[in-house]
Amino acid sequence: MADPVKKTKGAWTERIQALRNVPSVLAILWESGPSVVTWGLILRVFVAGLPVLGLKVAGAIINGVQDGISGKGIPPRFWAIVGTEIAIIVAVGIISRIIEYCDALLADRYTHYVSIRVMRQAAQLDLTTYEDPSYYDRLERARVQATDRLAMIQAMGRLVQQVLTVIFFSAQVISKAPVLIIFLLIAVIPSFLGETHFAFLGYAKNFRQTPAKREMDYIRQVGGSKEAAKELKLFNLSNYFTDRFARLSQTIYEENIALSKSRLIWGGLFSIIGIAGYYSSYIYVIWRAIHGGYNIGTFTVIVGAVQQAQSYLQQVFSTASGIADQALFLTDLIGFFEMKPTVVSKPDGLKMPRPIQRGFEFRNVSFAYPGTERRVLKNFNFFLRPGERIALIGENGQGKTTVVKLITRLYDPTEGQILLDGIDLREYALDDLHQEMGVIFQDFMRYDMTVRDNIAVGRVELPHTDADIAGAADKSLAASVVRKLPNGYDQMLGRRFDNGTDLSGGEWQRIALARAYLRDAQLLILDEPTAALDAKSELEVFERFAELTTGKMALLISHRFSTVRMADRIVVLAGGQLVEEGDHTRLMALGGQYAEMFEMQAASYR
Repeated sequence: MADPVKKTKGAWTERIQALRNVPSVLAILWESGPSVVTWGLILRVFVAGLPVLGLKVAGAIINGVQDGISGKGIPPRFWAIVGTEIAIIVAVGIISRIIEYCDALLADRYTHYVSIRVMRQAAQLDLTTYEDPSYYDRLERARVQATDRLAMIQAMGRLVQQVLTVIFFSAQVISKAPVLIIFLLIAVIPSFLGETHFAFLGYAKNFRQTPAKREMDYIRQVGGSKEAAKELKLFNLSNYFTDRFARLSQTIYEENIALSKSRLIWGGLFSIIGIAGYYSSYIYVIWRAIHGGYNIGTFTVIVGAVQQAQSYLQQVFSTASGIADQALFLTDLIGFFEMKPTVVSKPDGLKMPRPIQRGFEFRNVSFAYPGTERRVLKNFNFFLRPGERIALIGENGQGKTTVVKLITRLYDPTEGQILLDGIDLREYALDDLHQEMGVIFQDFMRYDMTVRDNIAVGRVELPHTDADIAGAADKSLAASVVRKLPNGYDQMLGRRFDNGTDLSGGEWQRIALARAYLRDAQLLILDEPTAALDAKSELEVFERFAELTTGKMALLISHRFSTVRMADRIVVLAGGQLVEEGDHTRLMALGGQYAEMFEMQAASYR
């Protein structure tokens, strides 16, 4: 059983270490709006001293009123002092509203800035990062923390104002009765420690619940999605998913209630201690005043200063505790920003050869996905020459798609080299390399945007005319799909937005293929993008592909041998290695693995 003392010490250590996140957050805050931050601080410093000044003015007014009642006459400039109190109240109100405006403005700028930064950071990370389930938990927490920490941002500004106000009020208390500070600390510290402890438990609970909450979001999405609707009804899955969601929700509910009950009991006890500390100091001031230690004005100032100092001191501890514990929640956000990709361009990366002279070469390439020891490719050797169309075939899991990911440098080899015109692929500038590659994967994206935008994303770095878009659609045979749509290239696709139209799998694939043609790259790669097409439509697409890739390098992955036979060279992969290569006629004559797979598929059509 864990030692509760060690566990508590560990919690406090983690809490203190989390404060290291605060400077990083302050830097982000400053970057999001330096002028707003500056004015916010200036106004808070100014408004922090006004309550103390107002209390001293109130004491002077009370003394003046007492003199008037006793017949001594009101002091000189009495009404000027009254006017000063009114001016202070008005100033506090106006400046407070300006501070609220600055806070709202800064919140919007911070949310805008940090949300974009999260998106850019996620975009630059390695593809392997996205294949790690723990990454999605971290990403989810980072996304939430990017916007849910606005309370902490605003608390930092309040803390500055509260600390200054405490200093001013404490100076008044110390000058009249120094012993009262001890009572105030006794009243506030237990509450501060209690709130900090429960805030840490809240962070630990939220951290622990992240996977369950992500699963609940997934179940909620599946339970209401168009794609799952048919199976939900036919397989009677609605109750299954509802019950699963309910179990997860109930577990989270019970954990939340347990923490809330504990916080209620201990929070009430700490509140009683705080009240006792305050009223002890209050009784002491009354006793001194009764015995002639203070006049009525001074008594009012001290009582008010004690009350305000105690209140603001408690706010300071509470705010500081909140910032420290909110900083715990920022651990994932800061850690997310500190993640670095491994597949990067060198500062002086080479430009992509235009045109490519010798082509791509895989030289003794081996590759294993991070976290696994199984090598998808083993001492793989392969050459793709300019103007050559190559088909990669093999059973699932033999490394075909991995070859595509390596040649496009979405991954780097575990061992060996990939050369372009005799130079290691890692020597080239990554962005420039990708500009000369057009790739369509089997799991291509279906963007809920217009047809025009769906095609234009094929090369967003360049402006495109209507003729460019229509030309790419014509090459991919998507033009016939567009002609059927009510709004042509301006038709919204998908069902997410109003007036959206969904397409069939084959129609979507033709739209996706148009992106590759719009790119007009030196290397075109089709990684089973036509799986949803019937055999006739696929043959038509690949005949067009063969025609349009004349003079270009093309890499094709398909399970249909009727289409791959049009390739200049067919490469067969098995066990992560190249086992056969040649054209269709040669491989059939060889009578090896290709011929066996071809005959098996041909038999199914007889």
